[in-house]
This record gives sequence, structure tokens and C-alpha cells, in this order.
Amino acid sequence: MKGRAVTAEVVEPYAQALMSVAKSHNLVERIGEDATAIRDTLKESQDLRLCLDSPIIQADKKKAVLRQVFGEAVHPFTLNFLMLLVDRRRIGFLDAICAQYQALQLEVNQAVLAEVTSAVELNDAQRDAVRQRVMAMTGARDVVLELQIDPDLIGGVIIKVGSQVIDASLRGQLRRIGLKLSSAS
Repeated sequence: MKGRAVTAEVVEPYAQALMSVAKSHNLVERIGEDATAIRDTLKESQDLRLCLDSPIIQADKKKAVLRQVFGEAVHPFTLNFLMLLVDRRRIGFLDAICAQYQALQLEVNQAVLAEVTSAVELNDAQRDAVRQRVMAMTGARDVVLELQIDPDLIGGVIIKVGSQVIDASLRGQLRRIGLKLSSAS
């Protein structure tokens, strides 16, 4: 629990600072795209994560790696922010800071994140139906869908928005029927 509190104390101010810079230069969306690209790269490259997390690797080497990996791909403000994180020895929190920035970006855009798990890939009409349902449920202006596939659901979807969960999966329905049958006997 203490680890989460310490992480939040570090992550929040840096994400807020990045959002402040982004707003003042009208770059909220652009830096949001950078945050997504950074998180995707970190997810795909264990070597990069290990390099950035290592206390043995010197700051100038970490900066060189970041320039090589992200140099032309991200906005100069984002690259400068990465260098600042290295200087302040906070680069190990990069993924969490980017995730927090994305959460702030959703707030700024009056949007919500909906984590949708389905048995099969959803088509455009199904995605739109989920988006409309979440907008009606939350009152948000926009919905960002994070899609996952779980064949164990058999059919249907599970939608998670914040702490709310809508389980419209076949697996969930079967589980609820099983619970009713066991409590009836």
C-alpha cells in the first residue's frame, strides 16, 4: 500500500506538469499521442525497461538511449520531459506518468476510458453500440475503448468504466444462473 502512495506522490505532479505545458502550448493531443507511443514501446521492449530502471546505467547513457529510441518520434517538449525525468531520477516511473497523463487527457476532453473484453473481435457497429451505451451511462462526451479478447467468455462482453462493471458475457450469465440454482436448493 505504501508503494502505491509513494508512486502516486511522484506520478501525479509530473503528469500534471506535463499537462500544464501541453495545455499552454495547445499540444494536449500531440503529447497524448507521444504518451501512447512511449507506453507501447515500453510494453514491447523489456530491454528498454531494464535499461531505464537500472541504477547502474548512468544518466547520460539513459538519455542517449531515449534520444535514439524516441528522438524524432516524439515532440521536443516530450523529449525534454524524458530528459528531466532522467535528471531527477524519476525515469523508472515513466509508464505510470504516461498513464496518468492519459487519464488527465480524458478529463480535459470530457471522455472516459472503457475497458471492453469480448469473446471475439468487435466490428465497427458493435464498438459504436458499446461507445453509445457508455456515453449514456456516464454522460461523457467521448469514450475511448480499450479492447481485449478473451475466448473464455464464450460470447458477449464485459465493460469496465472506472469501478463500474457491466458483465454481459455468456460466462457471467452462466455463473449467475449457477449461483441462483445453488442458492435455491
